Amino acid sequence: MIDVKLHDIGEGMTEGEVIHYLVKVGDKVQTDQPLVEVQTDKMVAELTSPCTGIVKEIQIAVGETVKVGTSLLSLESAGGDHSQKSQPVKDLIKENGSSNPSKIEENSVEFTYKRVLATPYTRKIAREHNINLEDIIPSDPSGRITEEDVISFLDNTNKKIEPKQLIAEKLNAPSHSEEIPYRGIRKKIAENMKKSLFTIPHVTHFDEVNMTNLLEMKEQLKAAGNSISVPAFLLKALVISLKDFPIFNAELDEENSRILLKKTYHIGLATNTENGLIVPVLHDADKKSLKQINHEIKDLTQKALAGSLHLSAMQNSTITISNVGPLGSIAATPIINFPETALIAFHKTKKRPIVNENDEIVIGHIMTLSMSFDHRVADGATAIAFSNRFSSLIENPHKLILEMI
Repeated sequence: MIDVKLHDIGEGMTEGEVIHYLVKVGDKVQTDQPLVEVQTDKMVAELTSPCTGIVKEIQIAVGETVKVGTSLLSLESAGGDHSQKSQPVKDLIKENGSSNPSKIEENSVEFTYKRVLATPYTRKIAREHNINLEDIIPSDPSGRITEEDVISFLDNTNKKIEPKQLIAEKLNAPSHSEEIPYRGIRKKIAENMKKSLFTIPHVTHFDEVNMTNLLEMKEQLKAAGNSISVPAFLLKALVISLKDFPIFNAELDEENSRILLKKTYHIGLATNTENGLIVPVLHDADKKSLKQINHEIKDLTQKALAGSLHLSAMQNSTITISNVGPLGSIAATPIINFPETALIAFHKTKKRPIVNENDEIVIGHIMTLSMSFDHRVADGATAIAFSNRFSSLIENPHKLILEMI
């Protein structure tokens, strides 16, 4: 008998919540087949089978939070670990040219395994309504099944349920409140925010940036066949500014009485997802072109929203940005992503009457930014100088281009 235990998936995690079993007692499983989904502090992770065999016992119930090292389920090995005697399933999948094989035979042990792409919340809706996700045709080209796909499937089977009803299902009971579990990513966010606020003396600097010239350049590039998003320009200008003011790309090491000025530029991208705030990291931003940065921002954001980020994509950030303008935000006092020194939020860009260099009143596109920084590490005057440098690059995009040459 082989026990499948919760192991340390990364960053010294100590516990995890069992959110869904992908198998049941009696199922035949293959080496490397996903068995159970576990919610850690930062992500939903799959634990896979160490061998070919049969599920004999599920030891931990869904919803329970357990420590690392706890046995979750047990397997009866089918004559030992077949991964040593034959090709792994993932290699057979590649040879067959399919990511969803319907049947694979290995050493005369047959198993049927089809992994459906879907977020934990989507799976939860499907489970609550006894829907097999394999019966749903995904609308997303990537093959991922969305919440809308599940709702549409319900509609087509005469089980009409509106999205708001799905959210409010548990309110049908005679109660004036609803319980939301305080655990997983939400609990970890709270712990990090509390640690940041109680450790770092926050100061927030506000500024306005004239985006007019940058937006014009963006449209010119688009007309020439080069579509670059505004966040890509902002991130590039940020990296250039950090090189001039490295104190904001730093970490305070109080124990050893020193400030570590980082020589790498790993930019955290605060992303709001249905599972909470996730911060994927764009690594080595100083070494990448505008096109590369533009592509990586989109890729990391999509993976964060889909819950498919690898742990390595959420590590080692040196400063974090939060692009909340598209949500309608006009100002905020952001909390620093501990142990970093600063966090910059980019807010809504508005059309406003402004006075140009010729004393003419014209319409400009003005964005507000808010920058919270650690007052133990930097002073207000330095933050203002940093903000001025950043604004100068954005308001005069030809300077930004020259800095990249």
